[in-house]
Amino acid sequence: MTSAFDPYELGGTRLANRIVMAPMTRSRAYGPGASPTELMATYYGQRAAAGLIITEGTQPSVIGQGYPDTPGLHSPQQVAAWRKVTDAVHAQGGVIFAQLMHTGRVGHTDFLPEGMYPVGPSPIAAAGQVYTHEGPKDFMTPKELSQEDIAETIGDFATAARNAIDAGFDGVEIHGANGYLVHQFLASGANQRTDDWGGTPANRIRFAVEVAAAVADAIGADRTGIRLSPGNPYNDITEEDLEETYGALVAELAPLGLAYLHLMEAPGVRELVLRLRADWPGAFILNPFTGMEPTGPDALGLIEDGTVDLISFGALFLANPDLPARLAAGGPYNAPDRGTSFGGDHRGYTDYPTLG
Repeated sequence: MTSAFDPYELGGTRLANRIVMAPMTRSRAYGPGASPTELMATYYGQRAAAGLIITEGTQPSVIGQGYPDTPGLHSPQQVAAWRKVTDAVHAQGGVIFAQLMHTGRVGHTDFLPEGMYPVGPSPIAAAGQVYTHEGPKDFMTPKELSQEDIAETIGDFATAARNAIDAGFDGVEIHGANGYLVHQFLASGANQRTDDWGGTPANRIRFAVEVAAAVADAIGADRTGIRLSPGNPYNDITEEDLEETYGALVAELAPLGLAYLHLMEAPGVRELVLRLRADWPGAFILNPFTGMEPTGPDALGLIEDGTVDLISFGALFLANPDLPARLAAGGPYNAPDRGTSFGGDHRGYTDYPTLG
């Protein structure tokens, strides 16, 4: 029987186990120009026992930033700072992918240089607010991306992927979930374009497919993954034709030979998850729906019964830097401190104890 503790061949990279650290925004990129810090290198290095680490969302361009103190991969300064992170992980025998996250309409001018404005597939503001250093502020109506803007944005993803490899990452994950830009193009509520980037499912999936193709061409398909969350309403996302849209998307992505498909499961979509799993020819990672509770050790059974290839853990990995060892031992587990999840110093970041 397959075990979560068995090694796994991901593209051309051998993973020590099938336990994945999910991407989690921590908002501690306090270095110059939104660059990582030594503390971030310590944080990721502590968790290098994961079969695969996927970093927090990292903006591929200046305009892709939607939260305070999130890191980028679009400047030489950022690339140099990320090398300290990847070196720390590799020194412990780990594997690390950078998640490329363009937040699109989710954000605010407070995070952008003067004259820049949040962008999206259509000029439709998301309901809700974003946290800024001055407190919560309403999401803004985004500037609709033109054809030229779309081409430039796809190019930004490809350039950031090259930067990631230059910084020592083993690959990248395209963030196509949680209501950010790629997901906004997929979603009928956020994408109401009438050109060939919107309207039908075939048009709405085009941006995701072209971003994936551009990144795969830039760094190799075996170093490119993508994360999706069909049916996830986060950031005011509404979607129609879920099965048609995501079935078509997976059918278009499959021939690219990507390293993996990473699904974040929303409530009530397990049947769709299983269909996409059956249609996907490569590695399949699942972050299963667990309600308000963190993904726990029971999820490992999905590897054992062949439902998925790998399982990603979020909050449990945040609080347990040695999570694979704890899972193997049956616990105990540190409880995550939600009050220190975003921003701050080492507390709730690098001070969680290990079993040793």
